[in-house]
Formats: sequence, C-alpha cells, structure tokens
Amino acid sequence: MSRILGVDPGLRCTGYGLLAEMGSGIPRLLEAGVIRLDAAASVESRLRTLGDELEGLLGKAAPDRVAVEKLYAHYRHPRTAILMGHARGVILFCAARRGLAVQHLPSTEVKKAVTGKGHASKGQIQSAVAAHFNLAEPPEPPDVADAIAVAFCAAARSAWAEP
Repeated sequence: MSRILGVDPGLRCTGYGLLAEMGSGIPRLLEAGVIRLDAAASVESRLRTLGDELEGLLGKAAPDRVAVEKLYAHYRHPRTAILMGHARGVILFCAARRGLAVQHLPSTEVKKAVTGKGHASKGQIQSAVAAHFNLAEPPEPPDVADAIAVAFCAAARSAWAEP
C-alpha cells in the first residue's frame, strides 16, 4: 500500500490530503486538513511555521511520495504567484529533506482527473472530491479539496502508468 500526500500550498492556509493506493485502482482517503498560518505574521515567520508543521505532518503521515501542483502565474496576480512559490519551496524542501519523491502536476490535469473538466471551479472540485470519497459534505475550506484532488491525480497517474 502506497501513501500519497497531496499539498495545496498557501501562506494563510495550506491544505493537505493523504491517500492510500489500495491496488484496486481506487485510492482511499486516510486524512485531510489544513495548516493555518497567521496572516498578520511576517512571510518569514509563516514559512518557518509552515515548515515546522509540515515536518510534523510528514513524520506522522509517513507518505511514500508528495504531490503538488505546478506553479503558474496569471499576469493579473504576479505577487500571488511569487508568494505561493515561497510556500511551495518550503514544501519541496521538506519533502527533499526526507528523501521523498515529488510529483509536480499541472492544475488543469488535477481538475480533469477529479471532475472531468480541466477548468473546473473550486465548488466543482469540492463536490467531485466528496463524490469520489463518499463524503457526507464537500471538504472545507476549498484548500482541503484541492489537496485531496492533487493526491487523487497523482494516484490516477500511477494507475495509468501500470501495465
């Protein structure tokens, strides 16, 4: 049984979702949640807190690999992309420190794997994740659903690669 930790980076709220690949082709959701960061704290402080919290999560969850979305920048929001890059860098550093493989997934591929549409909305992702994992309600906040979707896409990629 392989374990995949999907992470949706953020400097206020970083979502995570831990899936187990069961061999049946259908992953099982083991755990999901958020790492909340103090928006009033300096970027440096938030990055350190993110690193500390993520190190604890990696130790507890014991994933075999980590999956994150590739970074992309929309020309209207370059500052957001830069800040997300800082958070993503911490995630990559923590994974590398533990010797974990990292899968970098395009957001359109993640959305398509979960919803069937490469340009799905946050609400559509939440609903699709709830349906795939038989959850009573869509995951909240959306960062959690996004992280689960990233892990789901990574698991789907593994299944596609099998002979």
